[in-house]
Amino acid sequence: MSEWLSAFSQLHLLRPHWLWALLALPVLAVWWRARRRRANAWRDAVDPHLLPHLLESGQDRRTRYGLWLAMLGGALAVLALAGPSWRQTEQALWQSRAPLVIALDLSSAALAADLPPSRLAQARAKIAALLRERDGGQVGLVAYAGDAFTVAPLTDDAANVALFLDALSPDVMPVDGQRGDRAIAWSARLLRRAGFERGDILLLSDHSDARTRAAAAEAAGEGYRVSALGLGSVAGAAIRRGDGSIVGVKLDPGSLRDLAAAGGGAYAAVTGGDEDLQALGVLKPKPTDATAAKGEKGRIWQDEGYWLLPPLLLLALFAFRRRGALAVLLLCVWWPLQPARAADLWQRPDQVEHKRMQEGSRAYRGGDYPRAAQLFRGSDTADAHYNLGNALAKAGQYPQAIAAYDRALRLQPGMPDALANKRAVEAAMKRKLPPQDKSKQNQSSQGGKGQPQQPQQDPQQGQQKPQKPAPGQQKPERDESASKPEQDPAAAAKAQEQADRAQRERMQRALQQRPRGEQPPQARARGKETPQQREIRIANEAWLKRVPDDPGGLLREKFRIEHERRQVLGEQGD
Repeated sequence: MSEWLSAFSQLHLLRPHWLWALLALPVLAVWWRARRRRANAWRDAVDPHLLPHLLESGQDRRTRYGLWLAMLGGALAVLALAGPSWRQTEQALWQSRAPLVIALDLSSAALAADLPPSRLAQARAKIAALLRERDGGQVGLVAYAGDAFTVAPLTDDAANVALFLDALSPDVMPVDGQRGDRAIAWSARLLRRAGFERGDILLLSDHSDARTRAAAAEAAGEGYRVSALGLGSVAGAAIRRGDGSIVGVKLDPGSLRDLAAAGGGAYAAVTGGDEDLQALGVLKPKPTDATAAKGEKGRIWQDEGYWLLPPLLLLALFAFRRRGALAVLLLCVWWPLQPARAADLWQRPDQVEHKRMQEGSRAYRGGDYPRAAQLFRGSDTADAHYNLGNALAKAGQYPQAIAAYDRALRLQPGMPDALANKRAVEAAMKRKLPPQDKSKQNQSSQGGKGQPQQPQQDPQQGQQKPQKPAPGQQKPERDESASKPEQDPAAAAKAQEQADRAQRERMQRALQQRPRGEQPPQARARGKETPQQREIRIANEAWLKRVPDDPGGLLREKFRIEHERRQVLGEQGD
């Protein structure tokens, strides 16, 4: 009782605004009554004070009952939509980690040696550590110089992004330069296209300019935090550009701090450990929900409005014709007393047949061959008859098994599994016992529970084919004691059973043998090729061996084609 009182005290509505719909019920009732009165033809021909004496009162009473039932049903429907709730249930919270796009500077400055052995090597190692230690969240990689290009789109598989690190170098970029603004804009575009309203952009460079800071501020306005990881040293180093000129490059921490401030992020210089990544906050991305960061389960109020649907459905029965509600109620009372066959009523014939085949397969694997055969008989398909033949063969009913294989071959001519199993069963039938034991053998072959053959697949699989019995197998030895008239009948039956079992075991071992000397498909195909085809194949293999191993070639061509397309369409301008 206390539990009911506690639940009642917690009763509330999840969507209370639906209660406003209750005000519409009286309005609808008044409108319906007025419309019904106007539709009565007697009111125009008879005085109002005479109508109660001329019209049947029972009809008006049923109309009022129907109206009240309709209003009660409408009230129940509104309460169900309002979502009554009195208990809470646990629900795992969705952990949404903020995505990260890494923008790497691949200009000529990446080859500077002020970070031994080079800035590029240090940047690769730092990105690899970030991908390895980052705790969840999608990651993307962008390379930029005079333009920005996507190396790897946003993905949950950080290892897929790491595959491209060794191929990154300044020579894959179509144009030189340090357009950090384009890198930030392109990274924000990746986040936006992926459907993220929040995310992080990490720029790896040695300085920033006014355009880059403006791009960072614009990205921050869209909800994307821009941080900077400084590459290089304050002392700097000299590099040779692609045009042959030698210039000096150095780290400008002040401009990168201004960039991080404009983008709402943080700045850190490259270090030997992970202190820089920890300071940037990219190893443990922030989730959209604070509770989700701890992996906790939340408690939500359970919508119990569905409990109002059964009484609402009962009221809906009275909307049918007279005495229809009583018939439906009797049907509802009678239906639970019947076997539970609701699943079969809603299944198509092919689904029912598939279910029967699955049950037959389970019975076959469980060794219940009579039941498997009974289930397979219910379908008239090639697979069903093939499986029926397997079950009958396992049960020792060879003639019936051959008849099932023949039926399968008529439905699907040339069925290899049926042909192979049929030949195996026919070979088993030829190994007969001595004449004096023939009648007992027939009895055992029709009703025995031994294992006459072992097909190399379960029913409905047909991947491995049973093989013919191995030649030169020995026939069952004659049992001299079985022909003696003075032998006990029980002993004779036992000896016959042992002989049958030995025969079935020999056939099972024969069926499990694989054919020898069979070549693989490729070898058979090569054996059928003409001299001209062989020469073409050898030439193609030689050309494949001469293809150079250039991991960056794909990125180089991809960036070049994308750059040319942008130049034609004018997507990126100076």
